[in-house]
Amino acid sequence: MQDWTLRRATISDINGLTSCIDAAYAIYAERISDLPDVSEGLHDDIESKIVWVAVQNQTIIGGLILSAEKDFMQLVNIAVHPDASGRGVGRLLIAKAEEETSRHGLSGMQLSTHVDMPENVALYEHLGWEEMERSARKVKMRKFLK
Repeated sequence: MQDWTLRRATISDINGLTSCIDAAYAIYAERISDLPDVSEGLHDDIESKIVWVAVQNQTIIGGLILSAEKDFMQLVNIAVHPDASGRGVGRLLIAKAEEETSRHGLSGMQLSTHVDMPENVALYEHLGWEEMERSARKVKMRKFLK
């Protein structure tokens, strides 16, 4: 049984969402020296992008940031707090991303991930994403919705 809810983020969620994202990326920060600050700019994201949070007992355990572009939906960031891992939070956030993509009349999604996150690339491939290109430190991927 799901004991958490999914809702649109508000400005008051910045601290909780920052903590969630930072915790989710902590394992990567240890091994990737050039990992950008993945929680930077959340205030602007909440005001100008599509941001959803998964909440359990008033604590943010997951987050999704999307940007509707002209021809596709950009998956800017998705994060699940390690304490909530394996409970379906990520799966529901991905489903919400696909729902938002369709709601905006777009048929595809794109994302960029770090080349030193091969487990993420493998997960996205498992979910139907395909690699578009690799550059120095970035892997660009896309998924067309049916």
